[in-house]
Amino acid sequence: MVQKAKILLVDDRPENLLALEAILSALDQTLVRASSGEEALKALLTDDFAVILLDVQMPGMDGFETAAHIKRRERTRDIPIIFLTAINHGPHHTFRGYAAGAVDYISKPFDPWVLRAKVSVFVELYMKNCQLREQAALLRLQLEGGAEGGARESAGLLAELSARLAAVEEQAEALSKQLDDESADAAAVATAAHLERKLTGLRRALDALEPGTGNGAGPLTPPH
Repeated sequence: MVQKAKILLVDDRPENLLALEAILSALDQTLVRASSGEEALKALLTDDFAVILLDVQMPGMDGFETAAHIKRRERTRDIPIIFLTAINHGPHHTFRGYAAGAVDYISKPFDPWVLRAKVSVFVELYMKNCQLREQAALLRLQLEGGAEGGARESAGLLAELSARLAAVEEQAEALSKQLDDESADAAAVATAAHLERKLTGLRRALDALEPGTGNGAGPLTPPH
């Protein structure tokens, strides 16, 4: 069973959090509430999130300061942040949001369909990365235990790895085509391209282990 992705919703107003939950419930993922920047940072200490929806105007630690803390932490610096704001202060305000590490900047009231579509892209990318890490972990087990395992067990594991990787490759290709067709955000396209490069490296490492390639005995390190 595929584990659901977690989406962090950060807003000091309960009615805004309720509205976000109503919009994103159709994605069938785990929605986590935070009513302040401090509460969001606590949630990020223990859980992994696919994307963060972060309100800019909050008392105390505002969205910009919260984003700065998120980007300084090694554990959370790569989590996509979508800023939500009810006030449009012009280009300087928007630039500050991107400078703080946002991948997108949406003004309220926003189109529910557009917000849901943007979030779904980052959820899909997160799930593909999770699958890729699983394949890499299995490959490392094969590399570490290959000398002790029998040929039959190794062949079976390689076949399973190849099948799983092929499924991820097919999904990643479909996602990339979808991003091209919809002229998606540059950040999402770049993330998808990075995922495809990692998949290519993993496929090369796996192919080198196949019998008859002449490279099966050499040490290989899966892509990170």
